Amino acid sequence: MTKTDVLVVGSSAAGLVAATTGKRVNPDKEFTVVTMMPKTLIPCGIPYIFGSIEKSDNDILPAGKMFEGAGIKAIYDEIISIDTKNKTATLKNKEEITYDKLILGTGSLPNRPSWLKGSDLENVFTVPKNKVYIDEMQSKLKDCKKIITIGAGFIGVEISDELIKAGKEVTLIEKLPNILGFAFDEDISVKAEGILKERGVNIITGTGVTEILGSEKANGVLLENGKKIEADAVILSMGYHPNTELAKNAGLKINENGFIIVDEYMRTDVDDIFAIGDCAEKRDFVTRKSSPVMLASTACAEARIAGMNLYKLSAIKTFSGTISIFSTAIGNNGFGVAGLTENIAKQENFDIVTGFFEGIDRHPGTLKDTHSQSVKLIVGKESGVILGGEVSGGLSIGELTNTIGIMIQNRMTINSLLTAQIGTHPLLTASPAGYPLIKAAENVAEKLYLYK
Repeated sequence: MTKTDVLVVGSSAAGLVAATTGKRVNPDKEFTVVTMMPKTLIPCGIPYIFGSIEKSDNDILPAGKMFEGAGIKAIYDEIISIDTKNKTATLKNKEEITYDKLILGTGSLPNRPSWLKGSDLENVFTVPKNKVYIDEMQSKLKDCKKIITIGAGFIGVEISDELIKAGKEVTLIEKLPNILGFAFDEDISVKAEGILKERGVNIITGTGVTEILGSEKANGVLLENGKKIEADAVILSMGYHPNTELAKNAGLKINENGFIIVDEYMRTDVDDIFAIGDCAEKRDFVTRKSSPVMLASTACAEARIAGMNLYKLSAIKTFSGTISIFSTAIGNNGFGVAGLTENIAKQENFDIVTGFFEGIDRHPGTLKDTHSQSVKLIVGKESGVILGGEVSGGLSIGELTNTIGIMIQNRMTINSLLTAQIGTHPLLTASPAGYPLIKAAENVAEKLYLYK
C-alpha cells in the first residue's frame, strides 16, 4: 500500500496546477498524481493538431517534467474506486493508495448523443482529450476528402478551419441561427461566420442533423429539412459532459447537471476532498446561476485556489464564480468575450446599457499588419458596473479580452475605466487618443449621462 499526503487525480491543466500550487504552498507534504495519460495533451491546442501544428506530439503539456521538478510523484494508472471513510483509492492494478487530502480533476468527456442515429458508425469521431484516440482519428481522416462537423461551438469552428487548411472539403452544421451562438451576440457571430466562409468552410445554420447515414461506415448526414449531404467522415462537436462517475460511486454529491458540488474553496461535501476543473460545479460570476462552462483557464484558477486552501483556509483565496472568458482565432482574426453578452444580460432581466467603438490596433493605421479592432461593453445602467464585453480584431485581442475579465471580476465601473491609465505603443496597441476599450467606455458614459 502506498501512502501520500495529497492525492491528485488527473494531470491535465487542473491536476497539474493544483499539484504544483499545493506543493509550493505546502513543501513539507508529499504529493502524488495519478493519471491515465503518460502524455497529456494541451486541451485548447487539440483542434490545431489537424492543421497548424500537424501532430499531437507538438501539443504536449510538460506535466511529467513539471511534476519531477517540483518533487511530485506521478503514477500512470487509473483509479477505479475511492473509499472516502478510510481515505483509500484503489488503482486498476489493484494497488491501494491512502491519502490525507484528495483532489479530483477528472475532467470531461465529449458527448456522443444516443438519440442521433448512426452516431456509432465507423468514421464518426468526437474530440476527446486523449492522445491515443486523436492520433487514430488523425490517421483515418488523412484518407477522407469530405468531412462534416456537427456543432459550431469553439471546437467545431476551430477544427473545421484547421481541416480546410489541411486541404479537406468541410461542411459545418449548426442548429442555432449563427455559429458560436452560445458565446457571442449576433453581430460578432455573423462577422466570424463570414470570415470562416471566405476561408472555404461550407456553413449550414438554422437546422440540425437527424441521422448520420451509412451501413457500417458514415457516408453522409440527413438534415432536419430533409436535405442529404455526402461525407467520408463526421465529427461530433456537440459539447462535453463532466466525468464524475468515480466521484458519484464514492458517494460525493452531484448536482442536477452532473457536476460535483463544491464551495468557494473548491471543497466537496466530503471532508478533505476537493474537486476542480470540468468535473466541478460552477456558478456564473454575475447571475450566480449554475454554469456549464468548461475552460482550461477556469480550471487553472480553481486549481490554484484548491492548492492554496488544502491545509489552511484563506477567506480571500476563493473562487467566486466563472466569468466565462472565451477567445478564438480564424486566420489572423481574433474574437473574444468575457462575462455577460447583451443577449444573456437581457434574458436575465438586467437593466443595461451597451457601448461600442471600432478603431484600429496600431497607430498610425499605415503601419504594416494593422487590423481593425472593435469593443462592445455591457454595463449595468444603475450602477455603471461592467458586466461583460466582446472584442473582435487581430490576434492581439486575447489579452484585451482578459483585461475585460479582470475588470468584471473586480466589479469596475465605467468611471473607473474612464480614469484608468493605459500604456500604448505604435507597434503594439491602438492610439491613446482612440483606444477602443476607452472609446467604448465613453460611448457608454454618454448614454448613462442621458439616463441621469
